[in-house]
Amino acid sequence: MSKIARAVPPGSLFARRIPLLLAGIGALAVCAALSLALGSRPVPLSTVAEALFGDAHGRDAIVVTGLRLPRTVVALAVGAALGVAGAVAQGITRNPLASPTTLGINAGAGFAVVVAIYTLHLTRPVEYLWFAFLGAAAAGMLAQLLARRAGDLDPVRLALGGVVLQMVLLSWSQAVMLASERTLDEARFWLAGSLSGRTLDALWPVLPTLVIGLVVALAISPALNALALGDDSAQALGVPVARIRVTGGIAVVLLAGSAVAVAGPVAFIGLAAPHLVRLAVGSDHRLLVPGCLIAGPLLLLAADVLGRVVVRPSELEVGIVSAFLGAPLLAVLARKVAR
Repeated sequence: MSKIARAVPPGSLFARRIPLLLAGIGALAVCAALSLALGSRPVPLSTVAEALFGDAHGRDAIVVTGLRLPRTVVALAVGAALGVAGAVAQGITRNPLASPTTLGINAGAGFAVVVAIYTLHLTRPVEYLWFAFLGAAAAGMLAQLLARRAGDLDPVRLALGGVVLQMVLLSWSQAVMLASERTLDEARFWLAGSLSGRTLDALWPVLPTLVIGLVVALAISPALNALALGDDSAQALGVPVARIRVTGGIAVVLLAGSAVAVAGPVAFIGLAAPHLVRLAVGSDHRLLVPGCLIAGPLLLLAADVLGRVVVRPSELEVGIVSAFLGAPLLAVLARKVAR
């Protein structure tokens, strides 16, 4: 980002992007409507609208308001959290491949849930909630500790430490699952990442941490622009580099931990959303971070709807669909970074 771009006032910056903002909100509204209408039991959009306003009754209305509306709201919240977490992770590490997955956060949540199922004999996803959050938070904090050098947070060590931590935790999770067939049966569906059966009861407990994470991420977005210029330049501009990295790391932990606790480890949304927004509005984090509030839910809802349609009347977990679509993106980005 140029110095001229950084000098543009935020109000003027947003005013220039109003058409893009409206287009993104429109696309998100279409995905939300499809999420309410499509599934093993298709419901006409007119009936969806009537059900939302209380003018329809019967089985279709119950499906819309009782099952699909909570699922769509959960997808909006989880997608926003993953998208913003990815943007902040890439900002503090200056690494376009950084995401909650590559920082080991998803693997930490998975390992904690697998251990909880093995030792406490848990059987319902809502019971995994706090174990997943604590596992994600512990893994995120451990990755930050591994990245410290001379008291500062090294972005290269943070990315490498996260990848190593992810591999270690995944191998430990597989070892625990192989030791118990019951644990394997219970954990494998959660580990795939899914919105099926997720109700608002699963979202409420982590909503405060999710909101705090969003507020912190938005607050540090101007400082992330300075970090993109390099540590020396950022310090010359008066930005406390180490403090911003630690604050950003905490925001990533709060956001990704909340998301994975509700929906399981859904990969690639946190990686893809910032790159999608970057194509539309550039690399200014004052636009990039808020833009992920739209792009994250858009990608997650699109993957969820696709998973419900391709194998109807059954469905594919959203984590499988996002991984299938995100793997080629990761390969393209890795190739681009390597050049």
